[in-house]
Amino acid sequence: MQAMQQLIRMPVATSRVVDELNERSRQIFKLIVDAYVETGDPIGSRTLSRRLETKLSPATIRNVMADLEDAGLLYAPHTSAGRLPTEMGLRMFVDGLLEVGELTEEERRSIDTQCDPRHHGLDTLLEEATSALAGLSQCAGLVLAPKSESPLKHIEFVNLAPGRALVVLVSEDGIVENRIIEVPAGLPPAALIQASNYLNARIVGRTIEEACRRVQEELEQERSELNELTKKVVAAGLATWAGGMEGGSLIVRGQSHLLDEVTALEDLDRIRDLFQKLETKETMIKLLDLSNRAEGVQIFIGADNQLFGVTGCSMIVAPFRGSRQRIIGAVGVIGPTRINYARIIPMVDYTSKLISRLMG
Repeated sequence: MQAMQQLIRMPVATSRVVDELNERSRQIFKLIVDAYVETGDPIGSRTLSRRLETKLSPATIRNVMADLEDAGLLYAPHTSAGRLPTEMGLRMFVDGLLEVGELTEEERRSIDTQCDPRHHGLDTLLEEATSALAGLSQCAGLVLAPKSESPLKHIEFVNLAPGRALVVLVSEDGIVENRIIEVPAGLPPAALIQASNYLNARIVGRTIEEACRRVQEELEQERSELNELTKKVVAAGLATWAGGMEGGSLIVRGQSHLLDEVTALEDLDRIRDLFQKLETKETMIKLLDLSNRAEGVQIFIGADNQLFGVTGCSMIVAPFRGSRQRIIGAVGVIGPTRINYARIIPMVDYTSKLISRLMG
């Protein structure tokens, strides 16, 4: 618990609200949140009186619930119904009262197996990490793939089949990017070798943006001795890098898990809007920026998640690092606000650290 609390920084305002609750209020509030996470249904005073370790009458519990409601931590979805936590209440619970669990050995093995670097390149590794989180959490898993700002180290073109070639790009951070490009039909193997040699003499120590700018200028001014076929290979490779890596990419798996939790039509519309926004580069940049601001796991609940402005959803996200210990991406899950925070926070934390270790 102590180690995990270091990953979750409690805002001052939240800390103040927690401090103002007495022990009785904390116990009742925690039981209400636990019931909400488990079933999603409101819980009443009579049920709470049976679950409390210390015996309290339903009337006393109702008075406590009324105080918690006045504080903005609970609300009644219907007249004479039980109570549910508000998004502010969930925020306070996560920041101040949550007891974070530990991953089981089986969960660790599952993540380790799916993220085995011996079987995967970078793209597949991140896809498998996303799928592992989605499967274990029963939420939508997401990974923001690295946006390459580090200098390049090596480039190579490999012939695959007539009209197609594989571009292997290696950054100084140790990130390996594989892309398939279209090449002129009948291209001789020597043209691929020439293209690799040409680019390796110009890209080493430069970022993708810098390398693209220099090579494009040379190609436009025709100062190189490349023949027309090789120029097309170089140009195709540059277009692939600029579009494929510079802005990063977002991988989302398990959308169906999230949609299964949605029953109201208006909620479904908000979820659809969420996934549309997730696919924009602007959202990816914001997500990575959020990860850059803190060392550990970050939790965004409902409307306090300014990234999406979508109520009814929570996001748990953590950054991962490259070989130079720079934050280069983020991994996490999106689920309903009644997501199992205690179980999923350590799951996201473990996965982010595993990816950092594999990329280090």
